[in-house]
Amino acid sequence: MSIQGKFRYRMIGWKFNTGIRFLLFLAFALLFYFALMHQVVPQTYDIRLGSLAEKDILAPGPIPDAVATEKAKEEAAQKVGPVYKIVSLKNETLVEAIFEKLNQLNADTEVAVNDKVNIYRSVLPTIKNDFVEKQLRAMELSGQYPDTLIKEVRSKLAEQEYRIPEETFYKLPKLAKEDLAAMEPVAKDIVIRLMNDQLLDAQTARAKTAELVNASTLTKSISRELVQEMIRFAITPNKFLDQKGTDDAKGHARDIVKPVMINKNDILVKKGDKISEDMYQRLKSLDLLKEDANYRPHMGLGLLVLLFIAGLYMFVRNSRNPISSNNSQLVMLLLIFVVNIAGLKIISLGQGLDYPYIGFLAPAALGAMLITILLDAELALISAVIFGIMSSIVFNPDHGALFDYRFGLVTIVTSLAAIFSIQRASQRVTILRAGMMVSLFALLAVGAIMLLDDHITKKELIFALSFAVAGGLVTSVFVIGLLPFFEAVFGILSPLKLVELSNPNHPLLRKLLTETPGTYHHSIMVGNLAEAAAEAVGANGLLCRVGSYYHDIGKTKRPNYFIENQTNMENPHDRIEPALSKSIIVAHARDGVEMLSEYNIPKQLRDIAEQHHGTTLLQFFYYKAKKQAEEAGDKEVAEADFRYPGPKAQTKEAAIVGIADCIEAAVRSLRSPTLEQIDTMIRKIIKSRLDDGQFNECDLTLKELDLIAKTLNEALLGIFHSRIEYPNDVAPQKS
Repeated sequence: MSIQGKFRYRMIGWKFNTGIRFLLFLAFALLFYFALMHQVVPQTYDIRLGSLAEKDILAPGPIPDAVATEKAKEEAAQKVGPVYKIVSLKNETLVEAIFEKLNQLNADTEVAVNDKVNIYRSVLPTIKNDFVEKQLRAMELSGQYPDTLIKEVRSKLAEQEYRIPEETFYKLPKLAKEDLAAMEPVAKDIVIRLMNDQLLDAQTARAKTAELVNASTLTKSISRELVQEMIRFAITPNKFLDQKGTDDAKGHARDIVKPVMINKNDILVKKGDKISEDMYQRLKSLDLLKEDANYRPHMGLGLLVLLFIAGLYMFVRNSRNPISSNNSQLVMLLLIFVVNIAGLKIISLGQGLDYPYIGFLAPAALGAMLITILLDAELALISAVIFGIMSSIVFNPDHGALFDYRFGLVTIVTSLAAIFSIQRASQRVTILRAGMMVSLFALLAVGAIMLLDDHITKKELIFALSFAVAGGLVTSVFVIGLLPFFEAVFGILSPLKLVELSNPNHPLLRKLLTETPGTYHHSIMVGNLAEAAAEAVGANGLLCRVGSYYHDIGKTKRPNYFIENQTNMENPHDRIEPALSKSIIVAHARDGVEMLSEYNIPKQLRDIAEQHHGTTLLQFFYYKAKKQAEEAGDKEVAEADFRYPGPKAQTKEAAIVGIADCIEAAVRSLRSPTLEQIDTMIRKIIKSRLDDGQFNECDLTLKELDLIAKTLNEALLGIFHSRIEYPNDVAPQKS
């Protein structure tokens, strides 16, 4: 099979197959769906009324316990005591009315004593009844007292009415005007004093009357005796049960009781329990029965997953990296998502402990950091958003809402910090620095969230901040551990790996420097040129630079047969046949690949070493052999015998290194190059390779080749600035 055929076969293989790509995105969808289904879609059970539960039925989330809540409300209502209302009846006015009647009747000499006794027996109760009715009407008209309270006042006043002893009525007519004048202020004063207390039972105040009267200014025993009876008669209760207020207070106590919740994963029905009507109705109301399953959560989750896939697909399709068409890298992205989501799910299991904020410990930025290093920073941004939304769902087991913004916000903040901290990483220690930045931003985000919550305790704050800091460090440790795995399995050359391979202390580069210093210098120059050209056309400049360092490593096998290493010595090719020279020269590519394989150098660099010459012709030895054949009269030399075995460059990077390699050697051969000579030589070499079909198997365009020529011209101008002869230089005239 030809090289071109192999290339076409690779292009139509699984790595670039559209059907495989569809299946991979379907795998993403299934991953998202099943990762979130447990949190979003409640589990259903196939049970019947009256059957025995085959297993424990757990609560799908926090739900109110109606029975326990009602019991708590009743207990709260029972703890509420009766509400009493203080009603001021102004009893001193009753005293005034009584003494007014006494003065009036005792002053009437025409009324017999027995008649006065009979009048007092009937009039005094009437005065009090009129007084009570007047007070009750005033309460009704004020609108401040409910009917139930007015009825309670009427009832208690009638129930605790004081009955004046019969002998008192016979003694009242004997009181002189002076006696009544002395008794009235004493009676009013004592009534006011006693009625200032809260009297639920009037008898408690009436019991104090004798002591208070004896301490008064009254001297006559009859006056003291009769004033006591008038005071007892005027005293009434002033503290009454407010039934409506009591009912309102009990109702308020019931209303402020928070619903008793059944927490997620609490047992609703134990295994072996008989399904009662109450149990069945509760399970039905919670959509836990298969026969009444609610499919709306499935539809909602499906739409959310569709949004995830749409966003991910758009970023993958528009990526400038191979993942836009390479299924192998899409598999790696899928695996990174699996690892990151698995980390979230594992940490979420710890939320059943006494650490509600353990979710901040999750290495949520792990995926974003790996994607930035191995694939694309822009792709890491959409991944960070997806991971943030998923974190807000995964770490939300005890809330009624679907999302817990706290965990989603922290995940997005830490992922963004990781992306911008690791984007231009050049050493693995940079990952640790990025982990510290993740910890710092996690600390700031969690601190802001916690301080905005007035109900957070000091202990919870300390735990949350500690988990946030630890999460960043855990993230960096996992990245350092997983990065070599992804690099090895998927053949990914991360910037960190490339920088490590560019270290001059690498055994192969030390070998190149010590054994072939000319080739080493040539490789460094090629690296400078190739990196500039690659960056100009959007290729991987760092890969071109490091690939250039290793592209001629095979020359260390026979260093003296390459002109850059022939210092003060005879060229050995002058003494051997062109065919042998050709075999020695073309072998350096094969030898280089073998040496690179021995040192486990990544395949991308081995490809550059193998492909940088493509199938180009060794013109010097070909024409030398052709001339010798013509002079000897031998058969014509085949051009194919003096070509490199290939393959041709399969990537932009391999093609660019090949161009830079040829141009650097050609320009170095010029003693005093001019700008025109350099530009002409660059374009001649590129055109020669283009005409020879060396770019047929890579995706370089004519526009990019022109841009490469301009970039190399500018780069060589800087490198050979001191040696370039500028045309039309005019010597300055002497003054």
